[in-house]
Amino acid sequence: MSDTEMYIPSYDDMLAAHERIRPHIRLTPIRQSDYLNDLSGAQLFFKCENFQEPGAFKVRGAVNAVFGLDEARAANGVATHSSGNHASCLSYAAMLRGIPCNVVMPRTAPQAKKDTVRRYSGRITECEPSTSSREETFAKVQAETGGDFVHPYNDPRVIAGQGTCSKEFVEQADGLEIVVAPIGGGGMISGTCLTLSTLAPETKVIAAEPEQADDAYRSFKAGYIIADDAPKTIADGLLVPLKDLTWHFVSNHVSEIYTASDQEIIDAMKLAWKHLRVVLEPSSAVPLATILKNREAFAGKRVGVIITGGNVDLDKLPWN
Repeated sequence: MSDTEMYIPSYDDMLAAHERIRPHIRLTPIRQSDYLNDLSGAQLFFKCENFQEPGAFKVRGAVNAVFGLDEARAANGVATHSSGNHASCLSYAAMLRGIPCNVVMPRTAPQAKKDTVRRYSGRITECEPSTSSREETFAKVQAETGGDFVHPYNDPRVIAGQGTCSKEFVEQADGLEIVVAPIGGGGMISGTCLTLSTLAPETKVIAAEPEQADDAYRSFKAGYIIADDAPKTIADGLLVPLKDLTWHFVSNHVSEIYTASDQEIIDAMKLAWKHLRVVLEPSSAVPLATILKNREAFAGKRVGVIITGGNVDLDKLPWN
């Protein structure tokens, strides 16, 4: 959506998004674990976006974009490129509205995520697992279909939708001093910044990233966007680089970015499965991994943790 790409969404846009998407999403619950509180030295509040129908927070931004289209623009459907969760969530939103959805996905994307896209009637075109291949393949697909491009994260409609998660979070858990979420392209973090900078400006926003795909961390330290083309990490939902719109929020509102190794991510995933008793995909375990790695930064604090998704291939769990 090049015509609005540089439009920076406002708090009012987030409020409008919440009204628009409310009939189509779930008010996800907050979960706690005494064991994880003791282990971290903090009071951890987990917002379970993995309980959304497509299994991920990205349904918020996708539904906002799809249901915000006028009839003329909706006629050709929507299109996007995604490693998984945005693809399935956009397909789900398009199915709800009864319009087509075309998706470009890396051929290496988890089979479980491809299956979910197809279950929601999304049409998949595969590409090589690199940002350049993804964007080149998508340009061809969009030219053929004419669908409205809903970028996975660098889209004001998507960011406004993702910001609704933090609005619910602060209404459900009082006095959060820190909110931690994963960062890849930065859609969820941007939405979190958008909402909390107005609703709870005293609350710090901290991003969590895999060490093996740490371009956001390096960008944050350098003061400008550094993009990796094809990083490799167990956290397959965090492989994409920041863009101009998400960089605006990250550079202005994020307090810190912490990283964790793939083994630390897997360990955190197992801990959450065992003690929180909910299914996290690897990307969603990165915040807990970074909290446990940097206990001194969180000790004694009330910390909100956004569990962004729970779509895993049960036949290929990373500890098997």
